[in-house]
Amino acid sequence: MDPSSIMKTSEQGAGPDIITVDSREVYANRWMTVREDKILRRDGSPGLYGYVDKPDFVMILPFDRGLVHLVQQFRYPIKSRQWEFPQGSWEEKPDADPGELARGELQEETGLIAGSLIRIGTIYPLYGTVTQRCHVFFATDLTPGDNKLEHEEQDLVRATVSVDELQRMILDGDLQDAGTIAAFGLARLRKLL
Repeated sequence: MDPSSIMKTSEQGAGPDIITVDSREVYANRWMTVREDKILRRDGSPGLYGYVDKPDFVMILPFDRGLVHLVQQFRYPIKSRQWEFPQGSWEEKPDADPGELARGELQEETGLIAGSLIRIGTIYPLYGTVTQRCHVFFATDLTPGDNKLEHEEQDLVRATVSVDELQRMILDGDLQDAGTIAAFGLARLRKLL
């Protein structure tokens, strides 16, 4: 079946797929809000849905002279160090321009200043449980500068690898960050790498 016909069928269907009957905040801190919603499905059956509201974030694929820049840091929820592209959000400015945020995060984590920054896509890394979107950028014409790590990022390690080495890291399981793998795929599909 053609995906466009599915959308048309759904749009012409008998109302929304799910109706939110009630929504309550279960927990909140400066980084996220956990919500629990009572819902009604299209067939009228009730349900309960828990999810996390988080501000959008950016991910930057820094590419210069045939090399890709990575960072590695300790990710507490999985208790391990992980390689990934520079990424982040500004909790104090949740409505910040994604391009401005991307430039800031790139310099903060790597010290690199992008002469060229293009948006190559938007992804939902975990839309079954988190509302957060990731705006993916491709950065080139990189100039070294001073990084401005936040206190929580003091353990951050930087590395520069070839595109072939990055692909090997992904295939061997040395790089497991879903957003980084998706960003790499977007760049490849757009023939930027």
